[in-house]
Amino acid sequence: MNKEWKLTWKRWLNQPIVTYSFLAIQTVVYLLMFVPSLEIETKGVMFGPFIAYLHQYWRFITPIFIHFSLTHFAVNSIVLYFIGQQVEAIYGHWRFFILYLLSGVMGNFVSFAFNDAGIRSAGSSTAIFGVFGAFLLLGYYFRNNPAIQGMVRQFALFVGLSLLFGIFDRSIDIWGHIGGIIGGLLLGNVVALPQNHGRFSIHTRIISGVIFGFLLVICLLYGLKKYGLPV
Repeated sequence: MNKEWKLTWKRWLNQPIVTYSFLAIQTVVYLLMFVPSLEIETKGVMFGPFIAYLHQYWRFITPIFIHFSLTHFAVNSIVLYFIGQQVEAIYGHWRFFILYLLSGVMGNFVSFAFNDAGIRSAGSSTAIFGVFGAFLLLGYYFRNNPAIQGMVRQFALFVGLSLLFGIFDRSIDIWGHIGGIIGGLLLGNVVALPQNHGRFSIHTRIISGVIFGFLLVICLLYGLKKYGLPV
Protein backbone atom coordinates (compact mmCIF):
# COMPACT_ATOMS: atom_id res chain seq x y z
CA MET A 1 0.00 0.00 0.00
CA ASN A 2 2.82 2.36 0.89
CA LYS A 3 4.52 1.61 -2.42
CA GLU A 4 1.32 2.29 -4.34
CA TRP A 5 0.88 5.58 -2.50
CA LYS A 6 4.43 6.61 -3.38
CA LEU A 7 3.85 5.78 -7.06
CA THR A 8 0.60 7.75 -7.03
CA TRP A 9 2.36 10.69 -5.37
CA LYS A 10 5.16 10.55 -7.92
CA ARG A 11 2.71 10.48 -10.85
CA TRP A 12 0.87 13.43 -9.32
CA LEU A 13 4.10 15.41 -8.98
CA ASN A 14 4.87 14.76 -12.64
CA GLN A 15 1.71 16.64 -13.58
CA PRO A 16 1.80 20.43 -14.23
CA ILE A 17 0.30 21.07 -10.81
CA VAL A 18 1.31 24.74 -10.65
CA THR A 19 -0.27 25.46 -14.04
CA TYR A 20 -3.45 23.72 -12.93
CA SER A 21 -3.39 25.62 -9.63
CA PHE A 22 -3.14 29.01 -11.33
CA LEU A 23 -5.93 28.01 -13.72
CA ALA A 24 -8.09 26.96 -10.78
CA ILE A 25 -7.46 30.23 -8.94
CA GLN A 26 -8.39 32.44 -11.87
CA THR A 27 -11.46 30.29 -12.57
CA VAL A 28 -12.69 30.64 -8.98
CA VAL A 29 -11.99 34.38 -9.07
CA TYR A 30 -13.88 34.75 -12.35
CA LEU A 31 -16.91 32.93 -10.91
CA LEU A 32 -16.80 34.99 -7.71
CA MET A 33 -16.95 38.15 -9.82
CA PHE A 34 -20.63 37.31 -10.41
CA VAL A 35 -21.23 38.01 -6.71
CA PRO A 36 -21.70 41.81 -6.75
CA SER A 37 -21.20 42.29 -3.02
CA LEU A 38 -17.60 41.03 -3.24
CA GLU A 39 -16.62 43.88 -5.62
CA ILE A 40 -13.63 41.85 -6.84
CA GLU A 41 -13.10 43.91 -9.98
CA THR A 42 -13.37 47.20 -8.12
CA LYS A 43 -11.03 46.13 -5.34
CA GLY A 44 -8.51 44.10 -7.33
CA VAL A 45 -7.74 45.46 -10.80
CA MET A 46 -4.68 47.51 -11.63
CA PHE A 47 -5.67 51.13 -10.97
CA GLY A 48 -2.80 53.54 -10.48
CA PRO A 49 -4.52 56.24 -8.40
CA PHE A 50 -5.51 53.76 -5.69
CA ILE A 51 -1.95 52.46 -5.51
CA ALA A 52 -0.41 55.92 -5.41
CA TYR A 53 -2.86 57.68 -3.07
CA LEU A 54 -4.42 54.85 -1.04
CA HIS A 55 -1.35 52.55 -0.91
CA GLN A 56 -3.27 49.52 -2.20
CA TYR A 57 -0.13 47.67 -3.19
CA TRP A 58 -1.90 44.33 -3.45
CA ARG A 59 -3.03 45.57 -6.87
CA PHE A 60 0.38 44.60 -8.23
CA ILE A 61 -0.62 40.95 -7.65
CA THR A 62 -4.41 40.60 -7.77
CA PRO A 63 -4.87 41.74 -11.41
CA ILE A 64 -3.06 38.57 -12.52
CA PHE A 65 -6.14 36.54 -11.56
CA ILE A 66 -8.91 38.93 -12.65
CA HIS A 67 -10.48 39.05 -16.12
CA PHE A 68 -12.99 41.52 -17.51
CA SER A 69 -15.03 39.19 -19.72
CA LEU A 70 -15.61 35.55 -20.62
CA THR A 71 -13.55 35.94 -23.79
CA HIS A 72 -10.72 37.56 -21.85
CA PHE A 73 -10.79 34.75 -19.30
CA ALA A 74 -11.12 31.94 -21.86
CA VAL A 75 -8.31 33.08 -24.16
CA ASN A 76 -5.83 33.58 -21.32
CA SER A 77 -6.82 30.28 -19.72
CA ILE A 78 -6.33 28.33 -22.95
CA VAL A 79 -2.93 29.92 -23.58
CA LEU A 80 -1.85 29.27 -19.98
CA TYR A 81 -3.03 25.66 -20.19
CA PHE A 82 -0.88 24.86 -23.22
CA ILE A 83 2.23 26.99 -22.66
CA GLY A 84 2.21 26.49 -18.89
CA GLN A 85 2.45 22.71 -19.15
CA GLN A 86 5.46 22.90 -21.46
CA VAL A 87 7.40 25.50 -19.50
CA GLU A 88 6.61 23.95 -16.11
CA ALA A 89 7.91 20.60 -17.40
CA ILE A 90 11.19 22.28 -18.37
CA TYR A 91 11.76 24.56 -15.38
CA GLY A 92 10.09 22.50 -12.66
CA HIS A 93 7.25 23.34 -10.29
CA TRP A 94 8.69 25.93 -7.90
CA ARG A 95 10.71 27.67 -10.60
CA PHE A 96 7.63 27.97 -12.78
CA PHE A 97 5.67 29.31 -9.80
CA ILE A 98 8.24 32.08 -9.33
CA LEU A 99 8.46 32.81 -13.06
CA TYR A 100 4.72 33.13 -13.49
CA LEU A 101 3.85 35.12 -10.39
CA LEU A 102 6.79 37.54 -10.36
CA SER A 103 6.61 38.12 -14.13
CA GLY A 104 3.00 39.15 -13.63
CA VAL A 105 4.07 41.47 -10.82
CA MET A 106 6.75 43.03 -13.03
CA GLY A 107 4.18 43.53 -15.77
CA ASN A 108 1.89 45.36 -13.36
CA PHE A 109 4.74 47.53 -12.06
CA VAL A 110 5.59 48.56 -15.63
CA SER A 111 1.90 49.16 -16.33
CA PHE A 112 1.68 51.36 -13.23
CA ALA A 113 4.72 53.36 -14.32
CA PHE A 114 4.09 53.92 -18.02
CA ASN A 115 0.35 53.65 -18.69
CA ASP A 116 -1.73 56.80 -18.77
CA ALA A 117 -2.96 57.85 -15.33
CA GLY A 118 -6.22 56.24 -14.35
CA ILE A 119 -6.08 53.27 -16.74
CA ARG A 120 -7.74 50.10 -15.39
CA SER A 121 -6.17 46.80 -16.41
CA ALA A 122 -6.18 43.16 -15.38
CA GLY A 123 -5.58 39.68 -16.71
CA SER A 124 -3.08 36.86 -16.54
CA SER A 125 -1.45 37.95 -19.80
CA THR A 126 1.26 39.87 -17.92
CA ALA A 127 2.34 36.59 -16.28
CA ILE A 128 1.82 34.58 -19.46
CA PHE A 129 4.12 36.91 -21.40
CA GLY A 130 6.67 36.35 -18.65
CA VAL A 131 6.42 32.62 -19.30
CA PHE A 132 6.98 33.34 -22.98
CA GLY A 133 10.02 35.42 -22.07
CA ALA A 134 11.49 32.60 -19.97
CA PHE A 135 10.99 30.17 -22.83
CA LEU A 136 12.51 32.55 -25.39
CA LEU A 137 15.56 32.71 -23.13
CA LEU A 138 16.08 29.00 -23.72
CA GLY A 139 16.64 29.80 -27.38
CA TYR A 140 19.84 31.58 -26.36
CA TYR A 141 21.13 28.82 -24.10
CA PHE A 142 20.16 25.96 -26.41
CA ARG A 143 21.15 27.38 -29.77
CA ASN A 144 22.15 23.94 -31.07
CA ASN A 145 18.91 22.20 -30.10
CA PRO A 146 16.64 22.09 -33.20
CA ALA A 147 13.51 21.13 -31.22
CA ILE A 148 13.81 24.04 -28.79
CA GLN A 149 14.78 26.44 -31.58
CA GLY A 150 11.65 25.48 -33.53
CA MET A 151 9.40 26.12 -30.54
CA VAL A 152 11.18 29.37 -29.73
CA ARG A 153 10.56 30.65 -33.26
CA GLN A 154 6.86 29.86 -32.93
CA PHE A 155 6.58 31.61 -29.59
CA ALA A 156 8.63 34.57 -30.84
CA LEU A 157 6.20 35.01 -33.74
CA PHE A 158 3.24 34.88 -31.37
CA VAL A 159 4.81 37.40 -28.99
CA GLY A 160 5.75 39.72 -31.87
CA LEU A 161 2.24 39.66 -33.33
CA SER A 162 0.67 40.17 -29.90
CA LEU A 163 2.82 43.22 -29.23
CA LEU A 164 2.06 44.57 -32.70
CA PHE A 165 -1.68 44.24 -32.12
CA GLY A 166 -1.22 45.88 -28.74
CA ILE A 167 0.15 49.01 -30.39
CA PHE A 168 -3.09 49.52 -32.34
CA ASP A 169 -5.61 48.13 -29.84
CA ARG A 170 -6.01 50.51 -26.92
CA SER A 171 -7.86 47.89 -24.89
CA ILE A 172 -4.66 45.84 -24.60
CA ASP A 173 -2.23 46.73 -21.80
CA ILE A 174 0.89 46.62 -23.94
CA TRP A 175 3.04 47.99 -21.13
CA GLY A 176 1.95 45.11 -18.94
CA HIS A 177 2.92 42.67 -21.69
CA ILE A 178 6.32 44.29 -22.18
CA GLY A 179 6.95 44.25 -18.45
CA GLY A 180 5.96 40.60 -18.30
CA ILE A 181 8.41 39.64 -21.04
CA ILE A 182 11.23 41.57 -19.36
CA GLY A 183 10.40 39.90 -16.07
CA GLY A 184 10.38 36.45 -17.67
CA LEU A 185 13.72 36.98 -19.37
CA LEU A 186 15.36 38.12 -16.14
CA LEU A 187 13.72 35.53 -13.91
CA GLY A 188 14.56 32.77 -16.37
CA ASN A 189 18.19 33.59 -15.67
CA VAL A 190 17.65 33.86 -11.91
CA VAL A 191 15.93 30.50 -11.36
CA ALA A 192 17.88 28.70 -14.12
CA LEU A 193 17.03 25.08 -14.98
CA PRO A 194 16.96 22.14 -12.54
CA GLN A 195 19.95 20.62 -14.32
CA ASN A 196 21.59 23.55 -16.08
CA HIS A 197 24.95 21.88 -16.74
CA GLY A 198 26.75 25.17 -16.21
CA ARG A 199 24.76 27.06 -18.82
CA PHE A 200 23.53 29.61 -16.26
CA SER A 201 26.53 31.17 -14.51
CA ILE A 202 26.11 32.34 -10.94
CA HIS A 203 27.20 35.84 -11.98
CA THR A 204 24.47 36.04 -14.62
CA ARG A 205 21.88 34.83 -12.13
CA ILE A 206 22.88 37.40 -9.50
CA ILE A 207 23.06 40.29 -11.98
CA SER A 208 19.64 39.36 -13.41
CA GLY A 209 18.15 39.31 -9.92
CA VAL A 210 19.63 42.71 -9.09
CA ILE A 211 18.33 44.18 -12.36
CA PHE A 212 14.87 42.75 -11.65
CA GLY A 213 14.75 44.37 -8.22
CA PHE A 214 16.17 47.63 -9.57
CA LEU A 215 13.48 47.82 -12.27
CA LEU A 216 10.72 47.25 -9.72
CA VAL A 217 11.98 50.16 -7.63
CA ILE A 218 12.40 52.44 -10.66
CA CYS A 219 8.89 51.64 -11.93
CA LEU A 220 7.38 52.27 -8.51
CA LEU A 221 9.16 55.62 -8.08
CA TYR A 222 8.38 56.70 -11.65
CA GLY A 223 4.74 55.78 -11.20
CA LEU A 224 4.45 57.70 -7.92
CA LYS A 225 6.10 60.71 -9.54
CA LYS A 226 3.59 60.54 -12.40
CA TYR A 227 0.83 61.00 -9.84
CA GLY A 228 2.55 64.02 -8.38
CA LEU A 229 3.86 62.38 -5.21
CA PRO A 230 7.33 63.15 -3.80
CA VAL A 231 9.89 60.40 -4.36
